[in-house]
Amino acid sequence: MPQHNSVTITDVQAAQKRLSRIAHRTPVLTSRIVNDRTNSQVFFKCENFQRTGSFKFRGAYNALIQLPIPEKQRGVITFSSGNHGQAIALAGQLLNIPTVIVMPDVAPAVKQAATRSYGAEIILYNRQINREELAKTIAQERGLTLIPPYDHPDIIAGQGTTALELIEEVGELDLLLVCCGGGGLLSGSAIAAKALLPNCKVIGVEPALADDATRSFHSKTLQTVKNPDTIADGARTPSLGQITFPLVLHYVDDMVTVSEEAILRTMFFLWERLKIVVEPTGVLAAAALLEGVVTAPEARIGVIISGGNVDLAQVGKLFSVI
Repeated sequence: MPQHNSVTITDVQAAQKRLSRIAHRTPVLTSRIVNDRTNSQVFFKCENFQRTGSFKFRGAYNALIQLPIPEKQRGVITFSSGNHGQAIALAGQLLNIPTVIVMPDVAPAVKQAATRSYGAEIILYNRQINREELAKTIAQERGLTLIPPYDHPDIIAGQGTTALELIEEVGELDLLLVCCGGGGLLSGSAIAAKALLPNCKVIGVEPALADDATRSFHSKTLQTVKNPDTIADGARTPSLGQITFPLVLHYVDDMVTVSEEAILRTMFFLWERLKIVVEPTGVLAAAALLEGVVTAPEARIGVIISGGNVDLAQVGKLFSVI
């Protein structure tokens, strides 16, 4: 298994240079009502305003731009529930690299449509099929380079620029809360946070119905989950990766989970009070704080909002159960 030094702060800083003037430097929002509710000072890093609507563009572009020319010419393939697929598709369009995206047939229509709009070929699959094996088979048949959604050093380094930007903008933080699916954003952000702010505590947050990373963190043994039935579709990953797992163990201070109800309440709160469109996976970190799973009175807290690609046709149905 790769060690915890497979990605370093130097890699994250190099990624930031590659992304300069390509990725959006996303806004940091604050809210008096949130500060009062938590008795802390909270800074929301809003990656729902990133290109393609999530942090995933950072890692995708950082990975694709470094490929050798022959691999760029042949094209790339990935597997994704939506956000990474969109990110690879746009990065490929910007860099003139053909892209193929293996997506579940239940992926939100908005994510499928956006991915196609960036010029990618989409191959839909049933969730009972092993998506990684399917992508590997197609990659071999077509001579494509496989770019996984999180378990890749260049992907992780790119995602780490999210926390790097946040800390550059707001300075000292006592606590950083990060959404977790496969651990790319979490491990990259933790690397950046620990390098710049050694005393900053980093906590990863995932759905209680998809708690493989939390179980892995506490048991120190890689745990898996199969097709978890969570509304946070970006966190339905089966496990942490061979690269992200040791990074999470080394750099992250704790892992917690939030309920489906907490995810929905937080999503509704952020839509209503902060006036921002966020998806269920995107509010995991915020839910841990706003629902009291994590408390840090009188602290400076960074919260990463990871994405905003929600199917608007389904919003009314989601919010009706609150």
